[in-house]
Amino acid sequence: MRSPSLSSFLLLLASLLPSTEAANTFDVTRDDDLLSFVTMPNVKAIKYNITYHDRSRVSPGYWFVAPYSHLDADPYNSKFNPCQVGPHIYDQDGKLVWTGSCLHNNRNVFDFKPTNHIADGATHLSFILQNNYINDGTPLAKGAAYILNDKYLVENTIPITNDLERWDLHEFNVLPGGKTALAASIRIQDQSLAELGRPAESSRVASGGFVEIDLATSAVLFDWDSRDKIPLHESDHVMPWSPPEGGGGLDYIHVNAADKNVYGDYLLSARYTSTIYLISGQDGHIIWRLGGKYTNFAMDFTFSKQHNARFVSANETHTVLSFLNNASDDFTNQEDVSSGMIVELDTVRMTATLQSRYTRPDGSLSRMRGNLQRLDGGNVFMGWSAQGYHSEHAPDGTALMEAKFLSPRFNSYRSYKFPFVGHPQQPPALAASVYASQPSQAHPSAADAARANPELTTVVHVSWNGATEVAVWNFYSQADETAVPYLIGNVTKHDFESVFVTPGYWDFVSAEALDRHGDSLGWSRIVRANIEGALKYASEDGEQLLLVPDDPASLVAVEPAVEEIVVDPAPLVEAIVVDEEMAHEEAPEHVSEADDLLRAINDVVIGMILLACFGTILIFWWTRRFKWRPHRYLRLASSPLPSPAV
Repeated sequence: MRSPSLSSFLLLLASLLPSTEAANTFDVTRDDDLLSFVTMPNVKAIKYNITYHDRSRVSPGYWFVAPYSHLDADPYNSKFNPCQVGPHIYDQDGKLVWTGSCLHNNRNVFDFKPTNHIADGATHLSFILQNNYINDGTPLAKGAAYILNDKYLVENTIPITNDLERWDLHEFNVLPGGKTALAASIRIQDQSLAELGRPAESSRVASGGFVEIDLATSAVLFDWDSRDKIPLHESDHVMPWSPPEGGGGLDYIHVNAADKNVYGDYLLSARYTSTIYLISGQDGHIIWRLGGKYTNFAMDFTFSKQHNARFVSANETHTVLSFLNNASDDFTNQEDVSSGMIVELDTVRMTATLQSRYTRPDGSLSRMRGNLQRLDGGNVFMGWSAQGYHSEHAPDGTALMEAKFLSPRFNSYRSYKFPFVGHPQQPPALAASVYASQPSQAHPSAADAARANPELTTVVHVSWNGATEVAVWNFYSQADETAVPYLIGNVTKHDFESVFVTPGYWDFVSAEALDRHGDSLGWSRIVRANIEGALKYASEDGEQLLLVPDDPASLVAVEPAVEEIVVDPAPLVEAIVVDEEMAHEEAPEHVSEADDLLRAINDVVIGMILLACFGTILIFWWTRRFKWRPHRYLRLASSPLPSPAV
């Protein structure tokens, strides 16, 4: 447990009153702050509230976050909880792209982000899976780090292999080359308090450090710990009067970030000494300190309780760093607002100069957690942690965008932004349902007939968890699982889940995803439409409703059964034209013969036209009656009801 001074503790209580009140007034039984999906009923993803100040200058990419409701691991319980914490990807409109919340049964995940450092050159995803509530001896009880490919499949799991009690949640930094990674570490040991001027006392102390891990074997290649290198009195959190503690011990350093430069030396950020350390990769000694009680640099800026320190560049005389200046912790604050910083160190003259500052847009403090990410093109992405708050800034510090979870009950330890193309191996999820309604009738006497012949509508929902290239959904129906599918319509994809509504009862339904070029990306499975909604529509006298699926083959254009008859008038004209020399001598006779011929031809033509009309009517009746069915099939209320695909 931490041991603040009494005044700090009172300050903490005062500062937390508004937020505590806000948290207590939130009704946790509500879910209007969450997204729900027909195709993924177990998922409740978090909604965003977004403000753009200048969208034209925002960098492209997706948001990578890992919401959690509270930091500690949950004890096991059998009560159902929807999948809502863990790794998530959103687009810049706050629309869900991928949720991995069900991957580990709603278990907390931290530091979720893409990495391009794996040796195969492809983009991967990495995160930390939190330890179990109780260490039951299972391989992942202490937690582990994960690396996924762009199909969202696990390529590597890195467990704890040394004496550490758990995988620390603060850091999983895959280094360039993709062979090793850095992780934060914590060890709790008994230690004398002589460094605090109390040699007769001892306490449990939580020392901090980092390890470099071989990703292929999980072997620890380098292990650094603060116990014999950073004294207790360097802490600005544990005070000379802090009482001894058991359990988790005195948290005097609190490591939260580690990085490595091209020279093989390590960068270490310690929150409770407000110091960033450069540590030798040869023997582990501290080369220099930036900030804190014992800084080696003359600085033209201040910072405290920082997070996410990273190398920007390094050479023999200068080093550039980036980090989040929290300027506060749970109990105190040293400044009025948190900010991201990029600073340049002259390691010859031992001076430190502020290059850029990115102030939290709402003018508030991030009392814990958070990160700074430099984007391609010069923009900076800031994760402020509480309520998933993050912002994007222009190189000059101007805030271009800010967003936060709609719900105050969730946070994200870090937030990132990256370009990414997802190719999920799982097929699209599809659910279809049929509904019946009474057609509007001009006369009340038609109501009974309308109920006996209701209008049927098929509603199809489709989503593809993690697919980033879908532009259009094509929907198909077929007579049975092995029949030829026929296109029944399409919709443009605008959100995680798309909805297609079409007249009729389409029984066997599937969907095809197309990219913006019209190329096929993949197909859903074939599902049968759920008719439960339609069966609720029954006749007034309680008679059972008969549902007859439409036959998709009726959508195909067919050739007319009777060809259209076209009569050429030229022969008729020729038949009644006579030689001028016979016009006077045989006119009456020829006129009579021509008249008879015209009447006969007219009767034939009229007969053929009537026959064609009758045939057309017969064909039209036949197609409406049987809808070109190769076979006819019915589904009654007693038929088994299909379940939507999930």
